[in-house]
Amino acid sequence: MAASVSAHLSASAAARIEPFFADWSTHDRPGRGHRFCLWHEPAVSHPRGCVVQVHALAEEMNKCRRMTALQARALAAHGYAVLQFDLFGCGDSDGDFGAATWTQWIHDVQVAIERAAELSSRTWPQHPLPRPVLWAQRAGALLASAAAADAGRPCDFLFWQPSTSGKLVLQQLLRLKLAAGLDGAQAKALGEALRAGIAAGQTTEIAGYRISADLACGLEAAVLAPAPTAAEGAALHWLETSSRDLPTLLPASLPSLERWRAAGYSVRAEAVSGPPFWSTVEIAEAPELVSASLALLEGRPLPSALAEAAAAAGNAA
Repeated sequence: MAASVSAHLSASAAARIEPFFADWSTHDRPGRGHRFCLWHEPAVSHPRGCVVQVHALAEEMNKCRRMTALQARALAAHGYAVLQFDLFGCGDSDGDFGAATWTQWIHDVQVAIERAAELSSRTWPQHPLPRPVLWAQRAGALLASAAAADAGRPCDFLFWQPSTSGKLVLQQLLRLKLAAGLDGAQAKALGEALRAGIAAGQTTEIAGYRISADLACGLEAAVLAPAPTAAEGAALHWLETSSRDLPTLLPASLPSLERWRAAGYSVRAEAVSGPPFWSTVEIAEAPELVSASLALLEGRPLPSALAEAAAAAGNAA
């Protein structure tokens, strides 16, 4: 399977990759500086789709960089235009992480959707704009769903191991702060102090990242929820990785998937073999995730399903 990823990268040589800094302040609300962007422009007469990435947060963003680079190039090799960008205070964009707010990040995603539309119109002026696909990793899915609810245009979604509750994400971050060799009583006291500080508007530092009270409160209130009514034909593609012999979705994902189906989305959710690359000590790859993402976007069976069907047919013969 690793060879298929290398093939995607080789095939994507024809795609143009343009790095640039975009001035977010030219849009409706002040953007507080520039955002670093990568525009992957496929060498086609018109794109099969337009994909906007919404990256994971904090250290998970860094651990995901390799996989998102592989996926973006594979998408461009298959005819998809892709816009990757760093949120305010993240990566190579302007600003300090400690000054970021949840509202600012939602606005960043909305501006990125418009930027991708502008780039698509400029490159393929004779073709109607395809519905954007918000491709989000981990807690980025919370941002993507919140931004799309008020983006002014319908969106499809491709989620990688999405976080379904911002409250749980914040709890996990606070546990990092509490795990420094404290006993139970000390951890409880520090946890209460951190919560009180956030409620009082204080910024706290966790695992090397300064997190503002605004960001903490916005994250805590975030829930992975669809718009009340999906646009006609709207789709949600949901992928998880698993180290099991037979990959299965997390049980905690199932209620969220049902909410999206109930809202009218066409939902396709699959688990593929691969490591939790967003949290591994060393940078890791999950090649099956790249192939599965392409298969879902193109409406094809997953490669693993095809292999299982072929094996079953061989056994029957």
